Amino acid sequence: MAATKRPEDVASVDVYTAKGLLSVDHRYLDVRTVEEFNKSHVENALNIPYMFITEEAGRVKNHEFLTKISSILKKQDHLVVGCNSGGRSLKACVDILNEGFQHVTNMEGGYSAWVDSGLAHDKPTEDLKVACKFRP
Repeated sequence: MAATKRPEDVASVDVYTAKGLLSVDHRYLDVRTVEEFNKSHVENALNIPYMFITEEAGRVKNHEFLTKISSILKKQDHLVVGCNSGGRSLKACVDILNEGFQHVTNMEGGYSAWVDSGLAHDKPTEDLKVACKFRP
């Protein structure tokens, strides 16, 4: 059995490299909440939240996350995983790798870095900066 993966085992790339990967058969997995995703997201992104926001407990892990991943994606798929700033996506990458997926890459800086780099073209940058911030 393979050793358990840790955050330092995750390959991370900047937003420009991620954009290049997405143009050559990689899928973008957005692990932000549905609310964050609906405000704006990378084109053709798949949204499976890693965490939910609850009034009672704040952020709670989505216990269906890996089940949903496994039901939609194949273990041989090439994935670029992103959240808002890179924290949730790094944790999600570790879980996905430990589920047996092999081609998983974290997008450093998340969607905020994507917006800051001018890669989001659907709204003015200042609007997106506000829209993509995580607000409990």
